[in-house]
Amino acid sequence: MFKKILIANRGEIACRVIKTARKMGIQTVAVYSDADANALHVQMADEAVHIGPAPANQSYIVIDKIMEAIRSTGAEAVHPGYGFLSENAKFAEALEAAGVAFIGPPKGAIEKMGDKITSKKIAQEAGVSTVPGYMGLIEDADEAVRISNDIGYPVMIKASAGGGGKGMRIAWNDDEAREGFQSSKNEAANSFGDDRIFIEKFVTQPRHIEIQVLCDSHGNGIYLGERECSIQRRNQKVIEEAPSPFLDEATRRAMGEQSVALAQAVDYASAGTVEFIVDGDRNFYFLEMNTRLQVEHPVTELITGVDLVEQMIRIAAGETLGLRQEDVTLTGWAMESRLYAEDPYRGFLPSIGRLTTYRPPQEVAAGPLLASGKWQGDAPEGDHAVRNDTGVYDGGEISMFYDPMIAKLCTWAPTRDAAIEEMRIALDSFEVEGIGHNIPFLSAVYDHEKFTSGRMTTAFIEEEFPDGFDGVDLPDDTLDRIAAAAAAMYRVCEIRRAQISGRMDNHERHVGQDWVVTLADRAHDVHIEADRGGATVTFDGKSFRVESDWTPGQSLARLTVNDAPLVLKVAHVSAGFRVRHRGADLDVRVRTRRQAELARLMPKKLPPDTSKMLLCPMPGLIVKVDVAVGDEVQEGQILCTVEAMKMENILRAEKKATVTAIHAEAGDSLSVDDVIMEFE
Repeated sequence: MFKKILIANRGEIACRVIKTARKMGIQTVAVYSDADANALHVQMADEAVHIGPAPANQSYIVIDKIMEAIRSTGAEAVHPGYGFLSENAKFAEALEAAGVAFIGPPKGAIEKMGDKITSKKIAQEAGVSTVPGYMGLIEDADEAVRISNDIGYPVMIKASAGGGGKGMRIAWNDDEAREGFQSSKNEAANSFGDDRIFIEKFVTQPRHIEIQVLCDSHGNGIYLGERECSIQRRNQKVIEEAPSPFLDEATRRAMGEQSVALAQAVDYASAGTVEFIVDGDRNFYFLEMNTRLQVEHPVTELITGVDLVEQMIRIAAGETLGLRQEDVTLTGWAMESRLYAEDPYRGFLPSIGRLTTYRPPQEVAAGPLLASGKWQGDAPEGDHAVRNDTGVYDGGEISMFYDPMIAKLCTWAPTRDAAIEEMRIALDSFEVEGIGHNIPFLSAVYDHEKFTSGRMTTAFIEEEFPDGFDGVDLPDDTLDRIAAAAAAMYRVCEIRRAQISGRMDNHERHVGQDWVVTLADRAHDVHIEADRGGATVTFDGKSFRVESDWTPGQSLARLTVNDAPLVLKVAHVSAGFRVRHRGADLDVRVRTRRQAELARLMPKKLPPDTSKMLLCPMPGLIVKVDVAVGDEVQEGQILCTVEAMKMENILRAEKKATVTAIHAEAGDSLSVDDVIMEFE
């Protein structure tokens, strides 16, 4: 077994690999760029080597710099994680030439299956049903348009070396094909150093289901069930689960056996994933094979008890696979939520900056992974599991140079419904401040009937949130429970204020029992009867028993309301709280009757008028300005392009107007809401 491995990656996956290596008694080496000098993976590793400037194409994907780090530390093997160099055959070849083990598949398998175009051809030759498309290289936008017309719109424009949603566009007409080709090509070059593009038919209403395989170098191969990855936004997975609520055992077996056969056809040896699209009749079509560890691998680990990172290390060390297909059982259900540094209220645009608060829910160990002894956290045991894979910490920074992922929050329970409920509570308990994040949106998905029923497709977000996300309207019974909880909590605050020391003897403050609670444009006349165990809150003919050990100043309140759990994120505001729960963001005011009467007379402050300005929607770099002062622009016309977190974002005119001023040019770095241009 190896004594020292280098992790050629960063963030949560680097931390994840370090945990397993530590459990196996293997020393670890981290690499880091200027932007990651204080990163968590650097702190966790036994050694760390600086490899260059912040941009990935000057550090993490520069093979020579990684090789130098290997030589200077004496690492015997390299785990590439995902992204960066994980599917780079030249990197695997360089390691082989240096006598260093690659904790991944052989170079030949990467070349054959890691490249999207080549893998499609191999699948076709092997008799695997594939999506119609053009597998050759595409030289320019005109050729892309011609090919798209031959295939028939809509089409998917994809980077050959792509992954993680980078370098992917859907085109429904010639203009979108031309525009998407260039943007995909640019993103592919920036993210992967490879700008090759191919085009395939975009199959509407599909489900995205993938099979996890494990193969060793001795001819053994198994599959470990499937993962449902249909909840996607901009072709990037958001929520994954295992198993899929859609597959039956016969389809699972057919997909699994085909996946193993395909892997063995290219002498695959490591963990890998074969991705399929599946239609409503459970017909499945090969998409691609990812010759690396997937982001969503934890859900497979949680239902099988197999540590995939450990298996990868053992296979790379030449060991025989210790599992047979009959040893693989799927137990319970697991969910994974990808927490991204993106603002759902601003069209999911990237959000960077300092994590002024980062408090994930407490991890809990249970399920097959605990029983197998492979659990990666130091956590209490229970009848459910909560796991959080992360690469950040309280006070750390989210950089503009890399993927916006904050963490992968996973839950396990014996049933799908129970796993969803555990995830709801875990998201309610996850505190993140300082940047925009997608926790409210994730909570909304888990409460959506189409998701809970398992009827979702890859079009779920597009269909259910066509106008983006602007928060959640909670049901009346939930609002009533929050109102009762807020009233009881505010009473606790008032009692503390009434007990302040240094009062004059003849000035004693009494906390009343009657209040007015206002939230979601509804006002309730509330009466509170308190005792040692909690408070009984009565309004609108209903009574709520509220119990909690919450104290003023705590940002997370865990309560029970009529014996049902309620978890709220709370922040004190004037005469009440800002409360966040299940995707909703509420201002809850608790006032005396007289205060409420006066508050109704107060004028409301109106936001400034920015309708004649183009504001920068995210921190980013201006790539191109497409208009000039005096130009008359039409609705939908491209105004400029902003790059953030390796993604190009095109800003368009919302209506017909004339450009009167331009305040930014290509190369400028802008903050959120900086004025780019003005109109009349």
